[in-house]
Amino acid sequence: MISYEEAATAEKAIRSETVTITRVGILQSVQVGTPQRYLTASATDGMERSWETSFFRVPSAQPRWLYTTHLEGNTQADTKNHGQLSQAILLYAAAHYPIWQAELNRPEIGPGGFGENFTVDGLTEATACIGDIYAIGEAQIQVTGPRYPCWKIERRWDIEGLTARVAETGCTGWFCRVMREGMVEQGMFVTLIERPYPEWTIALTNDFVHFRNEDVAKAKALAACPLLHEWWQRLVVQRAMGRPLQSPGSLSPLI
Repeated sequence: MISYEEAATAEKAIRSETVTITRVGILQSVQVGTPQRYLTASATDGMERSWETSFFRVPSAQPRWLYTTHLEGNTQADTKNHGQLSQAILLYAAAHYPIWQAELNRPEIGPGGFGENFTVDGLTEATACIGDIYAIGEAQIQVTGPRYPCWKIERRWDIEGLTARVAETGCTGWFCRVMREGMVEQGMFVTLIERPYPEWTIALTNDFVHFRNEDVAKAKALAACPLLHEWWQRLVVQRAMGRPLQSPGSLSPLI
């Protein structure tokens, strides 16, 4: 497996006549999951104790085909709230895991622990931007927006308040759509081939959504980005103005 240090010391930019292609990271780990039923030991209610989810995603070393709809071998349990084309793949920063392990005193939390398909070394919410197109092998993916943390995160680890903590830290991960299908596997370079909106990072979007930025004018500018999902377009402005989401049910498409 190629390390990020090796990638960093390699040639950083490959120029063509039309675009500058920049290696920005390494696909450290690839995860898949299928719907399974689990028990939550701390639950007191019998109905709450048993739950079905595909959130338990485990690393897979074998090459897998990335379809426009999903990653080969990965199946959603909740097809009502998940599975849109704009959510075909979930990425999470590898850099976050040592921090979570130390903060939560849970060394077993690692790649796949936050439900992501791709654990990426070299990218975070601070460096991934809305509309970015990345090549991984022959596959190409485009950033569509943050993951809005949901209750499954804390239930997965049986840690009360973890979902809120993920939102607070901004370590949410981000969704991508698949622009070109292709085979992917751990160790591949993640290469930036297009960045139309360098000012609109995932981190900034999270700051608006979680009440850390009240710049309404900037929120409206972000909301005008045509590559940001319309649900986020509404939400960033509402939250910058200090308003709760008018229709809580509309959270469903992007959690």
